[in-house]
Amino acid sequence: MDNPGLVHEVMKDIVFLENAGINPVIVHGGGKAISVAMSEAGLEAKFVGGFRITTPEAVKIVEETLHQNINAGLVETINKFGGKAASIHGLSVFTAKQLFGKDNSGAPVDIGRVGQATFCHTEDILYAISAGLVPVVSPLGKHEETGEPHNINADLAAAALACALKPAKLVYLSDVPGLLRDPSDQSTLIESVSSAEAQKLIDDGIISGGMIPKITSALEALESGVEKVHFIDGRTPHTLLLEIFTQSGIGTEIR
Repeated sequence: MDNPGLVHEVMKDIVFLENAGINPVIVHGGGKAISVAMSEAGLEAKFVGGFRITTPEAVKIVEETLHQNINAGLVETINKFGGKAASIHGLSVFTAKQLFGKDNSGAPVDIGRVGQATFCHTEDILYAISAGLVPVVSPLGKHEETGEPHNINADLAAAALACALKPAKLVYLSDVPGLLRDPSDQSTLIESVSSAEAQKLIDDGIISGGMIPKITSALEALESGVEKVHFIDGRTPHTLLLEIFTQSGIGTEIR
């Protein structure tokens, strides 16, 4: 997401998938862009356990950055490359409850307007798909009681939406090759694991830190009916196509 050239390449692949009769749905992030926007507004970015502390002042910047800037830019890029995309505000999709962080001792910490998706309204997304459009969804949720906007981690938002849509594949794009037995050694890439094996990797401490909520959300998606989950490197040219259309794939699949 920080490299416009890489974003353009991925969006070209999205257009290819669309033209091939596959129905991609995009849930995007934008953490570094949010940090820049907050800094320009005189707000300091602080994190607890990988989650951004989101004050009422910050959530306005988060919403503007995610939806008006990043989301609109992705839609424009898809359209520029000959595809057809629809901008869908996360507030119309995700109902959320407040998510609490954890300090070093494991005690809960109030991190503000950070949400955990509790329900997904899929009507707008299904309508866009039926109209031949690629839904591009911002990771924002409406609090189930107050209606206030909450910032949702994009990986967790994508997993929650996958639980509702039950697609054939849930694909996470990031800046690592996939799941690694040794994070410092890319040759230790784990190409394929079952759900039970992935859980054991967490239990054994091989998967740790910020990867744990990603894997946990992936396992929940599989339990909900998603056929396979893929973790792939967005820096690799045509990474989506290589993962989907080749027998061996390019990253890690959880089946």
